[in-house]
Amino acid sequence: MIVDQDTERSRQLRGALTLAGYSVIAELAEAIDLPQAVLGLKPHIIIISADSPDRDTLEQISLTSRTAPRPVIMFTQDGASASIRAAVDAGVSAYVVDGLSPDRLKPILEVAQARFEAHQALTQKLANAEHLLTERKRVEKAKGLLMARRGMTEEQAYAELRNLAMKTGKRLGEIADTLIAAAHIL
Repeated sequence: MIVDQDTERSRQLRGALTLAGYSVIAELAEAIDLPQAVLGLKPHIIIISADSPDRDTLEQISLTSRTAPRPVIMFTQDGASASIRAAVDAGVSAYVVDGLSPDRLKPILEVAQARFEAHQALTQKLANAEHLLTERKRVEKAKGLLMARRGMTEEQAYAELRNLAMKTGKRLGEIADTLIAAAHIL
């Protein structure tokens, strides 16, 4: 998917992509339509060409990155550090200044794809670690409730939670949540 206000530049980019073996499924003149277009068309890569990334474009990239993450490549003439930082923060995988050379296009797209996949993997690992930490905190709270209300040791409380999880076929975190919710009633 190409996003570019300049129709001639967009046409040239489409030609270069076709020569590199890619197919362009859509060309947008404005980034305002980006989130809906990405959800509907599901492009593999988004290429944005602009003289300088404006705030509205970066906002639409950020929104798209949250709702339907894709590798985003930005070709621009703006090499300012603040612009680069803002683009990367919005979700741009590759920020290319001064030049859209057809012979460099394929490697740029491949690097952007690889960086995007690495970023997605790290994001998933972080989400999993946060989930496990949250679950561990809930299990600790449930153990504390059992220790306080039933006079159990920490080991006994954990064994009780584990036994309930095995008997019911539920995860330890689910048992902890149930116990914490029930404690508020009692």
